[in-house]
Amino acid sequence: MKLQSDKLIAWLGDCLSLTRLALRLQMGRRFWLGPLLTLAWPLFHGIRLLVGQGVQGFTEADAQNTLIGLPLVVLAIGLGVRIIAGEIEQRTLEVTYTVPGGAQRVWIAKLIAALVPLLLAEGLLAVITAIFFTSYPLSALYGALQGAVFYLVLAMALGALFRSEIAAMLAGGVILFLNGLFTNAFGDNQNRISPLFNPLGVDNADVTEVLAWTVQNRIGVALTIIALAVLAFVRAERRERLLGD
Repeated sequence: MKLQSDKLIAWLGDCLSLTRLALRLQMGRRFWLGPLLTLAWPLFHGIRLLVGQGVQGFTEADAQNTLIGLPLVVLAIGLGVRIIAGEIEQRTLEVTYTVPGGAQRVWIAKLIAALVPLLLAEGLLAVITAIFFTSYPLSALYGALQGAVFYLVLAMALGALFRSEIAAMLAGGVILFLNGLFTNAFGDNQNRISPLFNPLGVDNADVTEVLAWTVQNRIGVALTIIALAVLAFVRAERRERLLGD
């Protein structure tokens, strides 16, 4: 029993060390700057409220996407494109393929490491939103994080597909724009297939129906995230394709 416990502790220590190194590789020593940059978004809305630029105030339905979700998604896309495409552009992909345990171990560590600044950013945005803008249920935080994780994994997959950080970022931005276009800026026209589906934004619907849509959305998006990650790793394992000019 003690031997198994020691092995588990050693394994957890290795995972933490790998995650810390992956975080440092992606964002450098000042990884905390990424979460701080997202605060520019609530600052922008705060200034609009002060000057009265067509803004009357925010409701709890605005918390998930308008105030918290969008800056998280932008940060997630920026982090996601670096997971695989960053290795290609930095010419370190061949080294990654030689890592014991396989290259997927490195990419999974970088994917987990990317969640750290996302969670820090969400914590900051959640506190500022609650203090200065509007109250909201805790489910709004899950909805915002769900959308961010979806675009994080999507950006990683696009990076593996296009082999370029800039191309993946542009493609992710286009998909985000279309997502906002078809949902009326993630507001009035809520669609349960959207990764940023907000049940508080659904009008003129039965409570039971909204609950069913929410469950379908949360499960469906979770499965889609897993599928995207698997496809990205499968694509990245085709080393001849990724290493080719």
